[in-house]
Amino acid sequence: MKTYFKKWIVAICVSIFVLSAAPLQAVDKLTVMLDWFPNVDHLPLYVAVEEGLFAGEGLEVEILSPSATTDALKLAASNNVDLAISYAPQVIMGASEGLEITVVGRLVEHPLSVLLFLEGRGIEKPADLEGKTVGYTVPGMMDILLEAFAKKNGIKKYEPINVGFSIVQSLVANRVDAIMGPYKNYETVELEEKGYKAGYFELIEWGIPDYDELVFITGAKVLKEKPEAIRGFVTALDRAIKMTRENPESALEKYFTAVPEAPREMETKAFKITLPLYAGNQRHDSKRWQKFADFSHTYGLIEKPVDVKTILFEVKK
Repeated sequence: MKTYFKKWIVAICVSIFVLSAAPLQAVDKLTVMLDWFPNVDHLPLYVAVEEGLFAGEGLEVEILSPSATTDALKLAASNNVDLAISYAPQVIMGASEGLEITVVGRLVEHPLSVLLFLEGRGIEKPADLEGKTVGYTVPGMMDILLEAFAKKNGIKKYEPINVGFSIVQSLVANRVDAIMGPYKNYETVELEEKGYKAGYFELIEWGIPDYDELVFITGAKVLKEKPEAIRGFVTALDRAIKMTRENPESALEKYFTAVPEAPREMETKAFKITLPLYAGNQRHDSKRWQKFADFSHTYGLIEKPVDVKTILFEVKK
């Protein structure tokens, strides 16, 4: 009995020694800057956190909110955050200006931005905007897209006005007749809740090339130093989007758990519109990107042409 007890003690000691000598699994920390405050556009990101998908890739992810929509791209380009959510047009503009940014993942694969107006006010086709006052949301991007939209659809005279994010107020108060840049999954819902019926022109149906609305970008230094962490992040994101598609009700509840301050009724309605637009995969369509980049150069969104192959990072599985 004593011999057995001694052997048991020795075995325990050896086990403790081995466990203490074994190195702990390294955890890579990544900071992710949103394009704006948390909303259902970002839902798969929160699903990945709540489901432990990032942790499963050895990642600790911190989600941050910017003070302005342009902050994310700048912070990623300067390597002050590891990853940031941006918009394809904004990425093309940044690349044209020489910013060292790379697109590593996709979140929403088609435009959410539309040219928004109120039904019943005489706008049924783009030509009806002739002579009208048309607002835009983001100076330096949406005003140029508005100009391109006008040229594509034969609108020769209109008055552009920067309304910023006073979208619903500007339409309801008749300050403008339409606005370029609102999201069809949010402003339409907000207008509906206020008793107005929204109408809109889908950009890709009226001459604007298709593009990824929301993408994840990183800076050159981060990509060089953390390539495997970036791959793990995108892999987890892809799984989270698939989980969201397969069980949307559960995914929505996980989002509300992570973001309890979110307005439940509005976000639920917005989610139904957004769900089919989440990225179906994490492969970049370089031809589609190049088509939008060439369009941007032709219509003055950028001054220098962009070879999109220099800004797209494929995650090989």
